[in-house]
Amino acid sequence: MKKYRKKPDGRGRATERSPRPSKAYPGAERYSARISLDDLLAPRDTQPKGRLIELTARGMYHGNVKLEAEDKTVYACRKERAMGALFGDRVLAEPVGGEMAVVRRVVHRAHETMVGVLFMTKSGVYLEPMERRLPSSVEIDGSLHGAKEGDIVRAEVIRWEHEGGLLCRIGGVIGSFDRASAALDALVISAHLRTDFPEAALEEAERLRPARLEDDPGREDLRSLLSFTIDGRDAKDFDDAVSLRALDNGHVELGVHIADVGHYVPQGGALDKEAYLRGTSVYLPGRVLPMLPERLSNGVCSLRPGEDKFTISALVEMTEDGEAVGLRLARSITRSDARLVYDDVNALFAGDENQRERLGALHPELVRTLEQMRRLSDRIRARRQADGCIDFETPEPKFVLDDKGEPVEIVTRERGEAELMIEDYMLTANACVAKEAREKGIPLLYRVHERPDPEKLGIFRDFLSAIGVDARGLGRGAKPGDIRRILEGTKDRPEHDVIAALALRSMQKARYDPQPLGHYGLAMTDYCHFTSPIRRYPDLVVSRALTAVLTGRRAALRGDALADAAVRSSDCERAAMEAERMADKLMMARYMASHVGEVYEGTVSGVSDWGVYVALPNGAEGFIHVRGLDDWFEYDERRMTLRGERTGAVFSLGQPLSVRVSSVELAVGAIDLELTGPLRGANSPREKSERKKERLRMRSFGR
Repeated sequence: MKKYRKKPDGRGRATERSPRPSKAYPGAERYSARISLDDLLAPRDTQPKGRLIELTARGMYHGNVKLEAEDKTVYACRKERAMGALFGDRVLAEPVGGEMAVVRRVVHRAHETMVGVLFMTKSGVYLEPMERRLPSSVEIDGSLHGAKEGDIVRAEVIRWEHEGGLLCRIGGVIGSFDRASAALDALVISAHLRTDFPEAALEEAERLRPARLEDDPGREDLRSLLSFTIDGRDAKDFDDAVSLRALDNGHVELGVHIADVGHYVPQGGALDKEAYLRGTSVYLPGRVLPMLPERLSNGVCSLRPGEDKFTISALVEMTEDGEAVGLRLARSITRSDARLVYDDVNALFAGDENQRERLGALHPELVRTLEQMRRLSDRIRARRQADGCIDFETPEPKFVLDDKGEPVEIVTRERGEAELMIEDYMLTANACVAKEAREKGIPLLYRVHERPDPEKLGIFRDFLSAIGVDARGLGRGAKPGDIRRILEGTKDRPEHDVIAALALRSMQKARYDPQPLGHYGLAMTDYCHFTSPIRRYPDLVVSRALTAVLTGRRAALRGDALADAAVRSSDCERAAMEAERMADKLMMARYMASHVGEVYEGTVSGVSDWGVYVALPNGAEGFIHVRGLDDWFEYDERRMTLRGERTGAVFSLGQPLSVRVSSVELAVGAIDLELTGPLRGANSPREKSERKKERLRMRSFGR
């Protein structure tokens, strides 16, 4: 149990990027100069050095620098013995017993350049980094180069913490933080995302020309087959088209036709090297950082309607009840008959006669084919669910922007039947291709998702038990179906969204690997990413591997090179997801900045020893810090609750709360909330916690 009490708030964030608790008891500051037992027992730098291991700094935790090994082993290092290591730095450190380590050398600095917002005080000029895991303020020295308070600047480190305090100088001005476009520019730079394409890659792209069968006469001509794309209304990079036709044996053939990007992007060329470095396209509010230049992603490779395109077709034989019983792969040339939009297809499925008429005018067989596809999709999904796949319904925010790029509305992306149908077909194609590759020994990148971490799964199980959910099946041998049953059985509970989020957190992160290790969440033995080669490098690797087999050649990427591509692709994916999350938080904060003082009916989405996270109805999430609550609070890790010692007030997951937006910190996307009313206990505003009652009882013996 950890205990915190209300503390007056100062400017800015705590150095550790998490609000620091005040001293745990009155007068504790008088003893802060005493030497701790750890300090007395820790080896001095003058003593003989032990073995050194390479670790990565993962930020601050309770006053220590958190260091992580490649095998996920975690060490703690006191800040003064970390040689100024910041988040992302790679260091050589010496374990000094237990879980402690001492940094001996920093081998790579991840933040020699920082991006942030300039602010000024009486004591000097400071930078507030946009990377929230860096110190909350860094001193600036030298010329401002015309920068004003509130401007976003790029700063170069000229002195590290252990050399006398972190110090930077301004290297350039990005723009005013008052502009959303400048804020996103700064986030892109801060996240080290690649923007401009090298000249060699652009020249290579300009030399490409549209598909013509005479250029590659060995391809199977599928242009007469009714096929079409279904994507979001704003999409421009169309990776995949689908088709469906009846077979003589009573089965149907599901066609998933994927842009043959490998035909245009040969292994080792300038385009390939840049795609490898980017790993994936990054989607931010109002902008896209594509993996490939737009000439390819939106043009030559994109399956636009009425244009001949080189594709790789996965032709899957399906039974009436949705079982895949055969796969034929073909290097093909196709022509999409229509570019459909999810909203329109969903309207058709909902019975909209106007959409039926409009879509029917595009092709006489289109509506009938869509309805057949819908029925097949339902059966595919039913089989997958019976196998125990876990469906995490995580709402994604979508921002409506004005002409200046500022958010004016937050809406939640809803997945309708059309989205689910295309997802079912892509999952089917990916699984069939992965199975084919494993059985035939084709070297490619698999999408793997290993079993949940036992410790995280134990925390999830304890939480469920604490709120009265039967979680006895969630032991070390828990199957995906066991987790699925928990999610289905709690759909009507107010804590369901939180339960789903905690289930997701207990999972391992999916990644890429040359070995077919299976996909736990999908309950699949074989799985890979094949269907999006325009925007994901692993899909391009798979496409090339299949092409090599179909043309009787040896796959170009094998062995160590394939393993390196797996690591690089996984790293790029994580960086892109982090940037996308930060961009969403940034835009949410910009939107909520115009709603400071307004009251919302929210739901507790997270509880920590620092305070309470609250999800608002518009999709934003804010935070109530314990220092803003007039009580001492105890954090129960097992139940994930905070309990006030004086008032007996309890905060728990899924609990409704009426909150007011008190302030917004734009640079890091932080939304601060406060309760609209006083703290109240379960039965009485003066109810005492059991811990306090016991302490009072014990004190009575001394009277």
